[in-house]
Amino acid sequence: MPADATDDRFDIEVIRSARRKKTVSARMLNWRTLQVRAPAHMSDRELQPIIDRLVSRARVSRDKMRSFSSDGDLQNRAVRLNKRFFGGRLAWRSIRFVRNQHKRFGSCTPGRGTIRISERLAQSPGFVLDYVVLHELAHLVEPNHSAAFWALVYQYDKAERARGYLMAMELESDNLDTATAPKRR
Repeated sequence: MPADATDDRFDIEVIRSARRKKTVSARMLNWRTLQVRAPAHMSDRELQPIIDRLVSRARVSRDKMRSFSSDGDLQNRAVRLNKRFFGGRLAWRSIRFVRNQHKRFGSCTPGRGTIRISERLAQSPGFVLDYVVLHELAHLVEPNHSAAFWALVYQYDKAERARGYLMAMELESDNLDTATAPKRR
């Protein structure tokens, strides 16, 4: 049974490296996946207590993130951004975090008034989340990426900074994909 965002369990992805000699590190890839990097020579038996400690720390971190980045938080952000940048004139049916957006940070279906934000962003800085929410709200006015659309988005003074952050997230994700792929000879 897959874990959901309220589930306490983690999927553990272990990456072993011959270059790593002593240290074990971990990072959360999303709400439920913990990526652990360990030395290749370390046995599963040696690694398990370390993973248990890392999972415990990740659980605490995830719980803190949940407290400020929930679907309710997205709704509040959207209301605040709507007032500030669109004079409160926009209406949407729903805005929520989703787990199935791995290549996009957000999506908007203007005809239905639905906005979806990748759960990967629940752990991002507030200015980045604000940018993505604003970007999707702008699609309620301009459904494409026209000059008029970008004029709406670039009202946000941290738009360039947020875009840079998102580009770095994509590059980091690409590097992980290639780092775990088998090398060709």
